[in-house]
Amino acid sequence: MEIIQTLLITVVIFSALVAGYILLTGPAAGKAQKRRLEALRYRHSESTDAKVESQFKKAIAARKPKAHKVAGSGSRTEALEVRLDRTGKGWTVSQYLYVTLGIILVVGVLLYIQTGAPFLSLAAGAFVGLGLPHLVVSFFIKKRTNDFNAKFADGIELLVRGLRSGLPVTETLAVVAQEVPGPVGLEFKGIVERIKIGKTMEDSLQETADRLGIPEFNFFTITLAIQRETGGNLAETLSNLADVLRKRTQMKLKIKAMSSESKASAYIVGSLPFIVFGLIYSVNPSYIGGFFVEERLMVTGLGGLVWMSIGIFIMAKMVSFEI
Repeated sequence: MEIIQTLLITVVIFSALVAGYILLTGPAAGKAQKRRLEALRYRHSESTDAKVESQFKKAIAARKPKAHKVAGSGSRTEALEVRLDRTGKGWTVSQYLYVTLGIILVVGVLLYIQTGAPFLSLAAGAFVGLGLPHLVVSFFIKKRTNDFNAKFADGIELLVRGLRSGLPVTETLAVVAQEVPGPVGLEFKGIVERIKIGKTMEDSLQETADRLGIPEFNFFTITLAIQRETGGNLAETLSNLADVLRKRTQMKLKIKAMSSESKASAYIVGSLPFIVFGLIYSVNPSYIGGFFVEERLMVTGLGGLVWMSIGIFIMAKMVSFEI
């Protein structure tokens, strides 16, 4: 069996497993029925809470979904631009592509010099070159999101105090932009600047919400949109929202502490085979070097990587909780 055929068979098996998982985890009929019953309850209920929740659902449903909903964009290039912008580092798409190509070439050439297997070197280079920049960008997005959420509740409290003192909403947004450090101040500064050049407050907030992709800021945007439609005390509404966000953060920290042991076990189980492989190869390269030149061992190694990837994915889902 040639190396190309081996790689093709492995890719086909892995694609079939991924497609099966997507089909099995699709939308269930029970969930659709539940959504219809909730819509009926909102339509005929006389409760104020139910009406407010109905307005909340309508505000979410009114947003047009994007083709690339994860990044909130309409094309892959735009999705990558949004992801890079969320890091707050000022990286461009061209820089990202140059780094990716550079890693692919460096890893591929080094592995080819070491093993002499061209297809294996190309596959490993592509895997590292495509995966490593994606992980780095995800790390900085997560870090900036955590920094934003850590100060966002304080920003809302400052907004509430400004409203209770008699300032208009736009002025309190400018105060938050000046007083709150970090990503919160920068994002509110951008909102204020867009309002100054003629955009409405709702459009400015929605643009920032689409770009950030942070649920807490989406709550803030939807709260202001609902208050504009239904009226009421905005300061009291935002105060309640700040309290909800603080409790949400506390729940996230509690879940993180409770699942830390399981995550540590998953990290150890997932990394141990690679550590053992590297140690054995460093001590006795000829003993384990057949995985780079023998076709049957290549098939075995690729199959093991596929099943390990599935196991790591399942463990990650088991310790991941949505709040």
